[in-house]
Amino acid sequence: MAPKVAWLGFILMVVGAVLANITVLQGDSSVMFTTYPPMQAKSNLYLALILFAVGALLGVGVFFASLITAKEEGTYEGSMPLVTFGALTAAIIAVYTILSGAAILVPTWLWSLGLLSNIDPLLYKVVWWGMGHSSQQMNVSAHVSLWYLTGALLVGARPLSEKVSRTAFLMYILFLQLASAHHLLAEPGLSASWKIVNTSYMMYLAVMGSMIHGLTVPGSIEAAQRRNGYDKGLFEWLRKAPWGHPAFSGMFLSLVFFGFIGGISGVVLGTEQLNMLMHNTIYVPGHFHGTVVAGTTLAFMAATYLVLPLVFEREIIWPKLAKLQPYLFGIGAAGISLFMMGAGTLGVARRHWDITFSDASLSFAYSAGAFLMMGLNGLFAVIAAIGGIIYVLVVVGTVLFGKKITGGHKLTFPLFQGGGAVASHYGSHHAPKLTGTAVLVAIFFVSFVLYYFINWKYLSELWLLR
Repeated sequence: MAPKVAWLGFILMVVGAVLANITVLQGDSSVMFTTYPPMQAKSNLYLALILFAVGALLGVGVFFASLITAKEEGTYEGSMPLVTFGALTAAIIAVYTILSGAAILVPTWLWSLGLLSNIDPLLYKVVWWGMGHSSQQMNVSAHVSLWYLTGALLVGARPLSEKVSRTAFLMYILFLQLASAHHLLAEPGLSASWKIVNTSYMMYLAVMGSMIHGLTVPGSIEAAQRRNGYDKGLFEWLRKAPWGHPAFSGMFLSLVFFGFIGGISGVVLGTEQLNMLMHNTIYVPGHFHGTVVAGTTLAFMAATYLVLPLVFEREIIWPKLAKLQPYLFGIGAAGISLFMMGAGTLGVARRHWDITFSDASLSFAYSAGAFLMMGLNGLFAVIAAIGGIIYVLVVVGTVLFGKKITGGHKLTFPLFQGGGAVASHYGSHHAPKLTGTAVLVAIFFVSFVLYYFINWKYLSELWLLR
């Protein structure tokens, strides 16, 4: 039964995705992703989103059923593995996300059919962002799970504390959705107290969850590497990590970029006063690229290099290209993010087709620095695109033409012996002093504090406080 339900969900998602693209390409549903009323799209656009959401909900249901079956069949003993727990967190957030979408998109669909007279714009925005922001947060939970999985499979890393890591995932469930309020900080219809509670308190608890993972993932890798014999100095464990394995390099770059770029910029965006500097500027999609692309997408790309030999049982083709791919895509995506945020800080608007305002009645010109930032953004976009193309070629080529793995076959990109048992069992490792990780964390916090207060300096130059 479950496979049929899973296929039905997949078909609904494909139909929804195709229908949405067709409706937009027809040219009369240009309401952007947020679809804010009173702008109205054709009813098929809302129907497409609903169909996709129903398909996704069926997939989540199959996942829940699989967990119950695994427990009944004794697939694991005791508590579920941490990686699975993280995936369960993602699935719970997905249910919240889909129900939030249904709560507002179904009435909006009926409105587009003429069955409802109006949709309140403010209500729509609040409920929609319960879906819009959370749709990324389930990916965050999933890709953090992949960080733990990759560390276990490639160096034998166990979490420093199962309880602490699981608590951090629980904080995602409780607080990440509330952080969606930072999209509404410039909304005049919402009270200042509501904005402050959600972005200055609840969001910080969600950020704390990410900081815990950002400490424990490199910490568990350092502890494992020191157990493996790489214990000289501060960073031998990091220098001699399996950087030639695309799964590891992609995972660690994802960790660094997500924390230093996506995480820090997210806190700045979520601060009510600082938000005035970059709200509705190209800084916002720059932040998205730091989280969704340099963080989440790169982590999933990295995990693919584990899936190909383990699930498809195929040897990865073009290993030299595969080694290069995470660096090209990751550095390209990080550059896109940084230079978009730089341009946004200089005032470049988002969602505008021409930043030179060439046809405007009143002329306006951004600074030369803004145009430099946009040019560098384009350059790094080309680098990321090359990395993306290589990824598609390697993955599709491996699935179709990769050498079939048989018993005794030595993998081009080997796994850590016993890594599977580490990933699939509950257990922590009480590590010695993790001096390398402590230095990395200190660098992160110094960067965080400096960038945070630099933005307050920028704000003070624009807004004279008396």
